[in-house]
Amino acid sequence: MIYPWQTGDWQRLQQLRAHWPHALLLHGEAGIGKLQFAQHLAQGLLCETPVASGEPCGTCPACLWFSQGNHPDYRAVLPEALAGLAAGNADADASAEKADGDDGKKTRAPSKEIKIEQVRALLDFCGVGSHRGGLRVVLLYPAEALNVAAANALLKTLEEPPSGVVFLLVSARIDRLLPTIISRCRQWPMSVPQPDEARTWLASQGVDDPVGVLAQAGGAPLAALALANDENRALRDFTLAQLAAGPNCDAFACGENLQKLPVPLVLGWLQRWLYDVLAQRTAGRPRYFPGAAKALSRCAQSADPAALARYMKTVTRQRAVENHPLNARLVFEELFIGYRGIYTA
Repeated sequence: MIYPWQTGDWQRLQQLRAHWPHALLLHGEAGIGKLQFAQHLAQGLLCETPVASGEPCGTCPACLWFSQGNHPDYRAVLPEALAGLAAGNADADASAEKADGDDGKKTRAPSKEIKIEQVRALLDFCGVGSHRGGLRVVLLYPAEALNVAAANALLKTLEEPPSGVVFLLVSARIDRLLPTIISRCRQWPMSVPQPDEARTWLASQGVDDPVGVLAQAGGAPLAALALANDENRALRDFTLAQLAAGPNCDAFACGENLQKLPVPLVLGWLQRWLYDVLAQRTAGRPRYFPGAAKALSRCAQSADPAALARYMKTVTRQRAVENHPLNARLVFEELFIGYRGIYTA
């Protein structure tokens, strides 16, 4: 099933059925359900008796194979760290950056990249005729996880698309894709749900504070649901309390307490807080943490504008290498020391 706010996108997309593009790029904010939508679309394309709306019937042999994860005309290409989602129904938009493979063991962490070997394996799939006489469907998620070699290999396939194969690329960071790949896809921006619709859905999922978590998630309901059920919620609250302390933030306590968390997760909290400091200073209204408006106001009043701008650029640069093997404790200590430095004496 798709989410309630995706009905409009689904209906508009069905207008392409008569001339379906060989490659469709579904893109939009993280946490809005793009992967589930793409999986549902893939099942609909493979379904042998789709309903009038284009949705899969759920009962034909093709649908049963798809739901069991073994349809012969379907391939899902994901990083090793997300491999368990290949045939699942749960959307990973909100939690992909948590999949860091940290289980306390010294084994090799699962890769967060889509590698060239995975793309090359598609050549055999694309070169064999359909088992069921219909389309063959390839889903790549997240498309921005393609490393350089894999992206170039995929580009060659997209330049000479095999007959009867549909590529579904899903991305929350279209800016990280090769422009040549984007140019060979039909772009489809996914809609963000209206706040009332998202809050209603979150309440139906048993979330106690749908307004607050939706704000922290930037309006993305699946990200909000993940926040509401986040096992790291206590550490997130600790981090926000340290950030609220402004120049009195204890950088070394942050490094000590947060070192086992994925770097992208903490960077996300930090980046949202900085955005709200800037929003409080310029517009007088935070976006992500409305419940911390008083603390944000204090921070905004004492922060040096030039230092804040420089520090936000530093955090952005850190995000570019967030998935590299780093010493998390040292990264966090340096970042929170830098955070203290944006405040005037």
